[in-house]
Amino acid sequence: MYTKKPEWLRRRIQGSHVSSEVNHILEELSLNTVCKEANCPNKMECFNRSTATFMILGNVCTRNCTFCNVTKGEPQTVDKEEPRKVAMAVSKLKLKHAVITSVTRDDLQDGGAEHFAEVVREIQKLPQKVTVEVLIPDFNGDEAALDKVIAAKPDIINHNVETVPELYDRVRPMAIYERSLELLKNVKEKSSGILTKSGIMLGLGESEESVVKVMQELRAVGCDIITIGQYLAPSSKHHPVVEYVHPDIFEKYKEIGIALGFKNVVSAPLVRSSYHADEVLSGE
Repeated sequence: MYTKKPEWLRRRIQGSHVSSEVNHILEELSLNTVCKEANCPNKMECFNRSTATFMILGNVCTRNCTFCNVTKGEPQTVDKEEPRKVAMAVSKLKLKHAVITSVTRDDLQDGGAEHFAEVVREIQKLPQKVTVEVLIPDFNGDEAALDKVIAAKPDIINHNVETVPELYDRVRPMAIYERSLELLKNVKEKSSGILTKSGIMLGLGESEESVVKVMQELRAVGCDIITIGQYLAPSSKHHPVVEYVHPDIFEKYKEIGIALGFKNVVSAPLVRSSYHADEVLSGE
């Protein structure tokens, strides 16, 4: 069992006027970000780039994934003004690319799909051109709910498989790997113009063979973009880090992903699902 982080995972924490301004805007509008709730290691870097991943539908999740730092428990009342507030924040931050995610809301009839769609529509009303990426839950496999999000026409629909299927019972006990693949497949079948994206974490105890198989299966359902990053346990109560994967292995997976035909592969230890997400559409 590895207990000490290697040098390639060490990151200097830096604040700035820009990051303070981002925090101020988010607090002023009472908005949550996955940057904060999931304790992302890239938070300061993203804030300094005037980017943030907005987390809608509260900050309490109804699922019990063992890798995630987001609070579990009784979900909060949905803020009907949240779509407008998110659009205001996007405007104030002068974003060119907005990423919207949420906690999983199994308590809601459509899993919060209509709320996602409304956020997308509000951002699309802004005078400046903003591309929109949504990182959605599985909506319990409800295609009608997924259709609501597709109808709003975000530029990217992201849904993470998170890990290899062999580890789901320990890492994502309330999720189903095949259901996640089906969601990504349905997006492509219903709207080929929307890019699809997924992500996987390494270091949970997966084998290289299993990772490559997941990549192959994602491509088989038409997934366009994949992110691959190192799992970092938020606390001793979460699933332990089994291995700190060397950067060379991440580079190897990147080469495999490109060979498989992904339009974009972002693979490195500190990569997270929305890390530098704006660069995918800008071509940087």
